[in-house]
Amino acid sequence: MSDEYCFACGKNNPIGLHLTFKFDGERIFANKILSREYEGYENTVHGGIISTMLDEIMCKFIDAKYHEKALTGRLEVRFKYPTPINQEVKITAWQENQRKNIITMRSTVETADGVITAEATALFAVVAPA
Repeated sequence: MSDEYCFACGKNNPIGLHLTFKFDGERIFANKILSREYEGYENTVHGGIISTMLDEIMCKFIDAKYHEKALTGRLEVRFKYPTPINQEVKITAWQENQRKNIITMRSTVETADGVITAEATALFAVVAPA
């Protein structure tokens, strides 16, 4: 059962991001145009929103590949360039490693012209079947 009120992906959350995902077996992707409601500095997406998207897509990868729920144990985000508002960005995640119930993940936010504006690494603990 999914939580349709999730801030990042829930369809029923009126102020949520409403992210949708495509999984190809090795990577998971989402495209999003963020409006001024998600702005930090002028014309730039707030870093907390970027962090949320990076975290969410890594968690969705685990759900898509293993059909298991996982919790973020550690999240490290590197902001490389400002992420522009009102322009489509591509969010991507993939698995790097797994040891027992701990999965190491990576994710990026990329502009339409190929600039990676943020990247993350995270450790997830698998806690229960989906």
